[in-house]
Amino acid sequence: MESSLQILVVDDEPAIRQVLVGMLTRAGYAVEHAGDGEEALARIEKGSFDVVLSDIKMPRMDGIELVRRVRAQGLDPLFLMITAFASVDTAIEAMRAGAYDYLIKPLRKEDVLHRLTQVGNVIRLQDENRTLRQIARHMGQDICSLRSPAMQRLERQIQKVAVTDHTVLISGESGTGKSVHARAIHDASVRSAGLFVPVNCGSIPEQLLESEFFGHVKGAFTGADRIKKGLFIQADHGTLFLDEIGELPLHLQVKLLHALEQHQVRPVGSEEFRKVDVRIVAATNKDLQAMVRDGTFREDLYFRLNVFNIHIPALRERRQDLETLLDHFLTRNAAKFGDKVVFSLTAEAREAIMAYPWPGNTRELENALERASVLTEDGAICLEDLPEALAGFAPQPSANGNPKDRAVRTLRDRIQEMEVQIILEVINECGGDRKQAARNLGIGLSSLYRKLEQANLPKL
Repeated sequence: MESSLQILVVDDEPAIRQVLVGMLTRAGYAVEHAGDGEEALARIEKGSFDVVLSDIKMPRMDGIELVRRVRAQGLDPLFLMITAFASVDTAIEAMRAGAYDYLIKPLRKEDVLHRLTQVGNVIRLQDENRTLRQIARHMGQDICSLRSPAMQRLERQIQKVAVTDHTVLISGESGTGKSVHARAIHDASVRSAGLFVPVNCGSIPEQLLESEFFGHVKGAFTGADRIKKGLFIQADHGTLFLDEIGELPLHLQVKLLHALEQHQVRPVGSEEFRKVDVRIVAATNKDLQAMVRDGTFREDLYFRLNVFNIHIPALRERRQDLETLLDHFLTRNAAKFGDKVVFSLTAEAREAIMAYPWPGNTRELENALERASVLTEDGAICLEDLPEALAGFAPQPSANGNPKDRAVRTLRDRIQEMEVQIILEVINECGGDRKQAARNLGIGLSSLYRKLEQANLPKL
């Protein structure tokens, strides 16, 4: 696997620079060079170097002063100093100034490449620890095995595509667990030893998106007081999960497409490209094909992302999974409260949960049960512990006391309430446009109005 380390070679002797640059380039590194400390400092301030391989004795500015000046500016490339055997004390002084290690002349190819491999491992470990701290709060979203045919089929798709390096596009409504399944693809892939880096494209301010994706150099814009590695570089040799990809503005779509096609990125403010080896898994709750037709999403990017599509059905379309999810979330909640806590559901609460359409899907169910786990006093979750939206789906007593009549009427009421809930959800998605909502639902406008009237809701 080709290395993506960006290296700056600093030496005042052209022959040594030429040898080192040639050796490192053939080894797969991206290499630039400078003839002295002042030139090197100017390049470091404008570039995003991982490693600086620098001689110590140089005119104008020596290697030790270069280390001090770089560290004083808050820049963090790792320095490997080059010194003669008789000047080891000087190299140690450079390490006190902030250098990582030193190499003794004459340089042997094997020693240089071995030391750079070690340095690369250190840099990747630092990046991994930084990223893991950022995503640790998401790690509790583990997958449980579900019984519905749709989810069984989805699990088989994940197993097959995970072992490839194909780009994957996951579609589905909000709350269906797209990020959890993206993580499952990464964990089952050959990239599992690398980082899984998630980013919500809709949560980053548009003016910062390019910097977040591709990084920036110091001084690239107001407030860029130090070099920043972008998400592509963080995810090198791993997986970059682009959640809510439909929120990405058009000008960023062009640059994302270039990164996917060329396997390289250019930090904001830099003139140099960096090679990256990243697998992309994207997700959306939008209809990207409709966005392509509307001109709000690039067709070429859509085809580049949609190499392998995985659709996660809504929870209301696979109601046999509810029981499994209930047990999974209740068991997980109990673990948070300690070994002595056991959560259960009253019959009334369970019936309401099974009848409710769950427009927010698995996330809504998870949040409802977590809230109920906090509210219950004895571990037995009752209807009052659940969100108010579920109250209308509890079994209703019959006026004449006939159990058979009660069952028939309750079923009819529940079906009607479920229909109204779905209709209101689609109307909201269509921005209040009833005609468009009726078309999306596959029913006539008069039918939609009639169902709203039956529920005592306004037509307009």
